[in-house]
Amino acid sequence: MSRFAVLALAVGGLSFASLAAADGMHGQGQMMHDEGAMMHDQSGMHDESGMHAAESGHGHEAETPYGVPGTVGAKGRRIEIVLSENDQGMFYAPDHVEVARGSEVRFDLRNEGVLEHEFVIGTAETNRHHAQEMEADPDMTHADPNAARLQPGGTKTLAWRFTEPGTFEYACLIPGHREAGMLGRIVVK
Repeated sequence: MSRFAVLALAVGGLSFASLAAADGMHGQGQMMHDEGAMMHDQSGMHDESGMHAAESGHGHEAETPYGVPGTVGAKGRRIEIVLSENDQGMFYAPDHVEVARGSEVRFDLRNEGVLEHEFVIGTAETNRHHAQEMEADPDMTHADPNAARLQPGGTKTLAWRFTEPGTFEYACLIPGHREAGMLGRIVVK
């Protein structure tokens, strides 16, 4: 998405149809993982298709400040999150959740929009850093357990266990989407 499209969206100067056309239906690629030919660059490990690899050493397999991967089939709290957009911007519904420390949550994600969107759990700092990586490689796909990319109409369940108290976030890191409103807060008590 061009910076102009995001700016126009922010000031209400573009209809959503114009935004979608300007976006060119960004990121038509499907999530693919090729275990071969990993390349290392300054932003971490990516395979030859530009995939942000789980093996990259970003620490998503181990405990992070915002928790550890959960088990999709395990019992626990389920939270439905809708990813979408309208003529007011892009959004998550709900955009704020509270969870208990130590709890495992299954986020049932559903993209009701006409654009591709992401859901990435992290700290504000880790998501800002990852957003900068996405600026350099906007078609990057993810194999990280704290992230999901959904095509329009797509669904996915992401499981996460929150091990530490604090305020964390979920965001869409596709360039321009976070700035257009795709940001949510997770408060762990």
